[in-house]
Amino acid sequence: MRHPEHQYLDLLDRVLSTGDERVDRTGVGTRSVFGAMARFDLSDGSVPLLTTKRVYWKTAVKEMLWFLSGGTNIQPLLKENVRIWTDWPLATYRRETGEDIAQEAFEARIISDDAFARRWGELGPVYGKQWRRWVGADGREHDQIADLIATLKTNPASRRMLFHAWNVAELSGMALPPCHMVYQYHVTTDGRLNSLCFQRSADLLLGVPFNWVGASALHLMIAQQAGLTPGEIVWFAGDVHLYLNHLDVAREQMGRTPRAVPKMRLASRARSIDDYRIEDFTVEGYDPHAAIKADVAV
Repeated sequence: MRHPEHQYLDLLDRVLSTGDERVDRTGVGTRSVFGAMARFDLSDGSVPLLTTKRVYWKTAVKEMLWFLSGGTNIQPLLKENVRIWTDWPLATYRRETGEDIAQEAFEARIISDDAFARRWGELGPVYGKQWRRWVGADGREHDQIADLIATLKTNPASRRMLFHAWNVAELSGMALPPCHMVYQYHVTTDGRLNSLCFQRSADLLLGVPFNWVGASALHLMIAQQAGLTPGEIVWFAGDVHLYLNHLDVAREQMGRTPRAVPKMRLASRARSIDDYRIEDFTVEGYDPHAAIKADVAV
């Protein structure tokens, strides 16, 4: 059987070989293809955690736990040593104040000064707000995650088991509109949970490896809360791209051979979807190639 990671390596090759090169929102420029798919079987504990470079899986899981908390401020992330969302509020702070503050100093102040964090660490109504506190026209809040788990338990044959974050009315207030924007779920007659993620914009080098780990962690948590066993993850993407300053390192990664597929498990059962902590996740058999560094385009 072909190693599942070749789906990623093949997509790198496709973008490098046939991608349309153009200027993008960030000004960095991308090479892009439109429409891609990958699928991974989680039933034996395997997860799409790349081995052709080191992926810091705890960072990806911590980010997913933050989404589930409903949070929209980077302070809790920074306290967990997760810095992947700093670039956007930092850019806003520099632009609005004219102060060319170093990232480390900005992050330290966000962590130590609650008032500063409230003013400058806020990302707007991003993922967590939409997942857990979508406000309808009548003012009522909708917890899409809680509703999903309830439906999985009571009506697992439903074709309406999904949640999404593309709230048109609030897009303008978001530091970054949602990339992985729709998740849908499906239960087989023998109790396996399958999930599908649609990602409108996929930063193939930096974002997608994190997105796959986060989606896997979410899948395990939801399956456990609904009393189901993990099945497949299916990933669809719209604009799949490599930034032009990532092309050389993408070629470097393509030259590496995938290693044994690692496994992820939950060490214990949490009382609810709100009670998971990073300590509940264990990854076994992860022996990746060296990390590959690349700049984030903001």
